Amino acid sequence: MLDGDRPPGALGPVRVPSVATEVADRLMTAIAIGDYLPGERLPGERELAALLDVSRATIREAIGRLQAVGIVEIRRGRTGGAYVRTSWTEATAPAVRRVLAPRWPELEQLFDLRGLVEGMAARAAAQRRTDEHLDAMGRALDAYAGAATLAEEQTADGAFHAAVVAAAGNPQLDALSRDLLTRVSLGFPVEPYGEDDPQAYRQALGEHRAMYEAIRDGDAERAGSIAERHFTLTADVMRAMLERSLSDPRGT
Repeated sequence: MLDGDRPPGALGPVRVPSVATEVADRLMTAIAIGDYLPGERLPGERELAALLDVSRATIREAIGRLQAVGIVEIRRGRTGGAYVRTSWTEATAPAVRRVLAPRWPELEQLFDLRGLVEGMAARAAAQRRTDEHLDAMGRALDAYAGAATLAEEQTADGAFHAAVVAAAGNPQLDALSRDLLTRVSLGFPVEPYGEDDPQAYRQALGEHRAMYEAIRDGDAERAGSIAERHFTLTADVMRAMLERSLSDPRGT
């Protein structure tokens, strides 16, 4: 100790991660859970800074870290920006653990609350829907059934659920639904979508159709029950990513 060496077991300096590190971890986790899919352009610096309540310089540094580990590539020109290259690298597992593990008890509560809220919205939609609402749901359902890519599935999925909430006819319920989505999605107003999973897609498509039919038929209880069950898919996606991060031997 007199020579400046620290004895075994002695406490080392407290290392507080920088804001840029936290933002990079959050972005890597958002990409891992499918908020943003391979090939997709991330929101611009200004939008990300507003979403995460940090400076643009912090966003720029965090994006640079994602570029350094191969998760995004920077393209120049009129359609330039940060584009997702892959959803998982050796840097992803530790980032997902750091983001999801300490938040998991709260996330479980949010999953439960979201199911209850979306169930309530579906029940109200079955009681209040108009032909225009049904048309919007039907178009989104057709788009989901005909989607050729994961990104098209994700877009159509969001449109379908937005149409259901709109049919409930309560702007406060709509705001609550969007707030819960953002909180579940780590600050990004995009549904976590995981990786391409044909079985999960078939399940979601069947539940979308059943929910649409229940709302069309005015069966409020059935519509609500389907919606509550349907939104467990998001929890399944995020749980699978956390489990993958815990079992991934790469990274510490």
